[in-house]
Amino acid sequence: MNRFTIIPTNMIRRIILPSILAMTFMAQSATAQVGGAGVVFLKIEPDSRAAGMGNSGVALADNASAIFWNPAGLAFQTGSEAGITHSNWLPEFNAGLFYEYLVGKRNVPGWGTFGAHVTYLNLGEHEGRDEQNIPTGTFRAYDLALGASYGAKISNRFALGTSLRFIYSNLAPGQTVSAQETRAGVSTAVDFAGLYRTPKFNLGNVPTTFSFGFNLANMGPKIQYSDSDQADPIPTNLRFGTAFAFDFDEYNALNFTLDFNKDLIDVDSTGAEPFYKAIFSSWKGLDINLNPSDPTELERVGVARQITVGGGLEYWYDQLLALRGGYFYEDPYNGNRQFLTLGAGIRYNIIGVDFSYIYGITEDSPLDNTMRFSLLLEFAG
Repeated sequence: MNRFTIIPTNMIRRIILPSILAMTFMAQSATAQVGGAGVVFLKIEPDSRAAGMGNSGVALADNASAIFWNPAGLAFQTGSEAGITHSNWLPEFNAGLFYEYLVGKRNVPGWGTFGAHVTYLNLGEHEGRDEQNIPTGTFRAYDLALGASYGAKISNRFALGTSLRFIYSNLAPGQTVSAQETRAGVSTAVDFAGLYRTPKFNLGNVPTTFSFGFNLANMGPKIQYSDSDQADPIPTNLRFGTAFAFDFDEYNALNFTLDFNKDLIDVDSTGAEPFYKAIFSSWKGLDINLNPSDPTELERVGVARQITVGGGLEYWYDQLLALRGGYFYEDPYNGNRQFLTLGAGIRYNIIGVDFSYIYGITEDSPLDNTMRFSLLLEFAG
């Protein structure tokens, strides 16, 4: 199985150019988790700040992008904030793909903090072809998600949060193969998250805050793109991790983050389990076929090897200038994404600007040289 199986059905695979198959999500030669899932754009880390820290932020979650990382983090926030992130996606393919993320949050005293987001992944213009390889016209492909979030404190130190999103995946509209017309896939998803944050304590005489968070994201029904009975699960996943915030003095601060991520998808020869079963049944080892011509040549990928790890550091000077770095690791038989990240940020008055850059460690990494740019506007009330 390879990561190209993210395109939902055999019919759609035959009419969409291979570029969509590769570019929708970090194409690699082998995978155990995401193979078989649709709309994996939902897993693209949206904000430049966390992206510069090894794609980690589930326990930090202290700005509007907590909607993605951990909506429970909204509960610890005050005021209002809006932000937008832009990225020319997978630039190594030079196909004109781009990713946009618009997010906003507002605290309502006595009620908690509410948020909303729009996620858009443009997959470009493509030529459709039928089973006889006859052109059927051009079409534009894109993925879109709209969502609302809410976070509230259960106690002074612990909060819960949730998100609800509508998903619209327009990969190959109006194409006809085997007398079936393709259409946009539609689904919904819900997140459930929690965040615990300690009071400040001294660690080596340095005032420190420790946080632990989790986010069970993208729980929802399968998505399909035709009138057939074939449908694929959306990418349900569990992210959990920790963060330490060190306040050395009034000018110097350091954040350390560490995230773990496990996809909760259970796909075999009989099909995919619904999300409410896969949340439990996906915690098992998987056999990855290394040679399509020899079904006995397998690699056993245990649960530990199915978990990705991302971590990073963020240094702040006077809460005005930030420098970031991080590392992300995924097992070679589970996707093989391995890269270093760099980032920087500036805050002045109500305006913030963030930048991140990915340096791929593996050969021919499709994520290599990916850059994200984010603009934030923060309001006190």
